[in-house]
Amino acid sequence: MNNILVYCELDAARVAEVSLELLSKGRELADRLGVQLEAVALGGDLSSVEAQVYPYGVDTLHIFEDKRLSPYTTQPHTSVLCKLIKEEQPQIFLIGATVVGRDLAPRVSSTLGSGLTADCTALEIGDYEDKKSETRIENLLYSIRPAFGGNIVATIVNPHHRPQMSTVREGVMPLVKCRPDTYRGNTVKHNVEDYVTTADFAVGIIERHVQRQENNLKGAAVVVAGGYGMGSKENFDMLHTLAHLLHGEVGATRAAIDAGYTTHDRQIGQTGVTVRPKVYIACGISGQVQHISGMQESSIIISVNSDPDAPINAIADYVVTGRVEEVIPKFINFYQQKQ
Repeated sequence: MNNILVYCELDAARVAEVSLELLSKGRELADRLGVQLEAVALGGDLSSVEAQVYPYGVDTLHIFEDKRLSPYTTQPHTSVLCKLIKEEQPQIFLIGATVVGRDLAPRVSSTLGSGLTADCTALEIGDYEDKKSETRIENLLYSIRPAFGGNIVATIVNPHHRPQMSTVREGVMPLVKCRPDTYRGNTVKHNVEDYVTTADFAVGIIERHVQRQENNLKGAAVVVAGGYGMGSKENFDMLHTLAHLLHGEVGATRAAIDAGYTTHDRQIGQTGVTVRPKVYIACGISGQVQHISGMQESSIIISVNSDPDAPINAIADYVVTGRVEEVIPKFINFYQQKQ
C-alpha cells in the first residue's frame, strides 16, 4: 500500500511521547506524499491506545493484543513487525530512538534487508539523482542525523530498498494534534498467533526494574544551561542553585560534559536531548550549531557570556555581557531575596 507506518512504543498502556512525536511528523510526511498514516501497537492491554493516537492523524491502527507481548521482548515484536510490513508494504517505517527502538529497529531492518538510518534529528521528503542509472527518483525520505561526533550533519537516502527505515530521537519533533479527541480511524485487530511461533517466546522476562531519569529536561519550563565557559565544576554547580530557585532544570553542552562539569544525561544538542522551555538561560555557551539545534525553539533565550560576539547572542532575546562567575551569583542573590 506504500503508506507510512509508525511503531508505537508502550510503557504499560501509555504510548511513549516519542511515538506521538513520530505520528505528528508521519502525518506531515503522509500529506506531502498523498498517502495514509498507519500505526502499530503491541502489548497486553491496548484498550486506551486508540484514544491516544488517533488525534495525531492516524488513519489505520494495527492492534496486536497479547499479554505475552508485554513487557517488550525482542523476538516476538520483530516477528510481528516483519510479517506486518511484508503485508502492508509501507514505503516508510519509523521507530523512536529509545532503548527499545535501538534494539528493535536493527533486527527488523536486518531481517527485511531494508537498511536503517539511526538517531535522526530531522525527516524531510526530497528527490535523488541516481548517477549510476542516470535517473531521478522522486519523493524519497531524507533521514538527517549528526555524524562524526556531531561535527557534521548528514542527509541519508535509501533509493532502492523498502521500507525506508529511520529511528528518531526523542524531543526533536513537535507534538501536533490534527484531529479532534473524539476522532477514530480504522482499527484492525490482528490474531497474534498468525504472526509468531512458540520459539519467539523462548526468552522471557523474569523480573523487571525501572529506574526513572533523575532530571526532567524535556518537560522543564526553565532550563539553565552551562558550557565550557563556566570554567570549572565549582562554577557549574552555581547553575544548580539558580535552577532550583527558578524551579527549572540544568542542562549542558557537550564541551562542558567532556570537561567533567556535569553528567552526560544533561547534554543538550544534536548528540543530546532537544528542549523547548519557556525560558532558556545559556551561561558560558559560545553557541556551536550542534548545541543550538537542541534549544533554538525555546520561547525566550537569555545569554550570559563574556564575549559580546558569541554566536549564541545572535539568537538570544536578551544578552548579558559579563563573566559568568560574577553574573550568576547576582542572579542567585536576586531570586533569593524574592523568596
